Amino acid sequence: MAIQRQRVADASRRLAEEGLVLGTAGNVSERDGDHIAITPTGARLAELAAGDVAVVDRAGAHVEGELAATSELALHLAIYDRYEAGAVVHAHPPMATALSCVLEELPLVHYGMLAFGGPVRVAAYATFGSDELAEQTVDALEGRNAALMANHGMVAFASELATAVDNTLLLEWACEVYWRAAAIGTPKTLGAEEQQAVLETVAKRAYGTTQKVSG
Repeated sequence: MAIQRQRVADASRRLAEEGLVLGTAGNVSERDGDHIAITPTGARLAELAAGDVAVVDRAGAHVEGELAATSELALHLAIYDRYEAGAVVHAHPPMATALSCVLEELPLVHYGMLAFGGPVRVAAYATFGSDELAEQTVDALEGRNAALMANHGMVAFASELATAVDNTLLLEWACEVYWRAAAIGTPKTLGAEEQQAVLETVAKRAYGTTQKVSG
């Protein structure tokens, strides 16, 4: 798990550099089979080293490392159990957290949000670290790979940690776009036909991947 522990530490520091986590708030994990490398409770993510990262099994039992796993372990385990994810990021980005206090769902205001699977739901509030929070959040993630958490923050998962981090950055950007648009008027949203057209165009043009010049 040395590689996974290093990636978790690197991702944690990047999230801190981007301003998406503050102090000890937020947690990151990556799964390799039945073992999960995960940030330790009480650690400052901006200073995290690979040796600080804990390793647990799918039941949450400690396997490796000197520090205990994050208090949000139940949330990570629930996402791995329900969706067989490869990595999970939970953070408290300013804009995402602010919108989680007032919205029940973040509307699909930009086609980039289709990377999440559609509009982003807001999981009902529950105390951090609780089984209730884990259950409500995994329900909000049904058919999605990101969700806001009421009066708390956000969570994103993916098959790879780098993608989960990218989705975290994308969600905070989408939240800011919505907030800026709402400050001016009522944001327009993309309907079903517009969403389908985007998906077809992405598939046709291999959007988001580099391509060699033909001829």
